[in-house]
Amino acid sequence: MQRRQGRVNAGLLLLLYQISQVGLQNIPSVTLGVLVLNIFLFLNPVRPLSEVCISVKEGFYRKNWQRLLLSPFHHADDWHLYYNMVSMLWKGIMLEKKLKSIWFAYIIAVFSLLIGIVYMVLEFMLVKILDDPSYEMNCAVGFSGVLFALKVLNNHYNPGRVSSVLGVRIPSKYACWVELVAIHLISPGTSFAGHLAGILVGLMYTMGPLKKIMKACAGGISSFTDPARPRDYYYSDYYDYPRYQYRTPRNYYDYTGGLTEEEQLERAVLNSLNERDFGGATYNNERRPYGFWFPPEQQSEEEVRRQRLRRFERR
Repeated sequence: MQRRQGRVNAGLLLLLYQISQVGLQNIPSVTLGVLVLNIFLFLNPVRPLSEVCISVKEGFYRKNWQRLLLSPFHHADDWHLYYNMVSMLWKGIMLEKKLKSIWFAYIIAVFSLLIGIVYMVLEFMLVKILDDPSYEMNCAVGFSGVLFALKVLNNHYNPGRVSSVLGVRIPSKYACWVELVAIHLISPGTSFAGHLAGILVGLMYTMGPLKKIMKACAGGISSFTDPARPRDYYYSDYYDYPRYQYRTPRNYYDYTGGLTEEEQLERAVLNSLNERDFGGATYNNERRPYGFWFPPEQQSEEEVRRQRLRRFERR
């Protein structure tokens, strides 16, 4: 492991300032761990960048598979680190709270490996399609591929939003594609194939079989098998249920009384009228059971008529 030497890293200092502004206590554990790991490997790289970057030549032909593990967590310079980690900071805060830490860590690990593989496949396709062997030599480092995949997930779990790309407001579901082209036009030295690989892996998770495969591979580990769903369920602090969990009643008959849907609706209307007439009071000071409630005795038509008259007189 080598210690990085040279000038003061303004990008790193600015990144640390951004983290301090957010507050360590407000950053979920896995997101904070990813930030710390990337900063540590920037200051103390395992090997020179030329020995950790991933390419078709190094990863496929020379079977240097360890580069799949190392390349996402090394960065070319301090500003490369800054932009990637600030993006990771905000995406991580949003996604880790929704997906929960263990599943989010699982996603980061799988995406980091898979994006490197997809990147090599894309570069290999370019070699064959364009008949240009130079694409085998393109060597990529950095966490931006994973960030593009996380952006796809964030748009999936938070639909309907609008993003601003270079001052242009774009529906979030298209923003990653616009950013892909815009970044390549502004900074031609960036890895177009690496960013595209991230988008494709994100789509494999949200629209393809990757999520099911990951759940199957997780096996019987309960913490892994119930990631967040795109739809938000009502959150109750009283019951302390996570948003994505819900419970079915133990006995369906207790909730419906064996009634059909039409009978349930009719009974609900009658119960509502009774509660209005008696101010929500209970009979015999007993608490009513949850679900459809049957009154203790049937009222006569005359009693119902008098109750309705009293209700109109109060108005």
